[in-house]
Amino acid sequence: MAEALIPRITTDRLVLREWQPADREPFARLNADPRVVEFLSRPIDRAGSDDLIDRIEAHWSATGHGLWAAERRADATFIGFVGLAAPSFEAAFTPCVEIGWRLAHAAWGHGYATEAARAALRFGFDDLGLDEIVSFTVPANVRSRAVMERLGMTRDPADDFDLPSLAEGHELRRHVLYRLGRDAWRTAASPAPPG
Repeated sequence: MAEALIPRITTDRLVLREWQPADREPFARLNADPRVVEFLSRPIDRAGSDDLIDRIEAHWSATGHGLWAAERRADATFIGFVGLAAPSFEAAFTPCVEIGWRLAHAAWGHGYATEAARAALRFGFDDLGLDEIVSFTVPANVRSRAVMERLGMTRDPADDFDLPSLAEGHELRRHVLYRLGRDAWRTAASPAPPG
């Protein structure tokens, strides 16, 4: 994929960038870690992990947004992905743009997901002109839910939904939905007036 299609974004500690061939092995390792994939419907093998990168790159080409490879600036270590995607299933809130992240376990607990997601939100609202960005996960995923709340996203239990790709009764079928509108994001992102 041509690098120009995926804009690079630099934050205090991270680079959100295009995917590189060298990312495939650590991404497959991340996707094989039971701690990382605990709330996914099934484990992802190497072929599935590589296919996911291919689909991420195709999404960028088709829509002008997607999931960035996330790299730590201090040592250029690939730590996972953060970015924007369009869910392919139908629900009351679709079509929409979702913000999501998946980081290697060693990168947890440092605020990287929140830092990168703030940059992705800025891109979505300022560069893409989106009116709203959503995020969703299973109720038990308290770590991701905490990131959503730190981002200023809010949940209305009436919006919670069942993921259509999972069978009735599957333990991961029920999802909570968080939303953030552009106006609420601008208010939250604006510095408080002095005094």
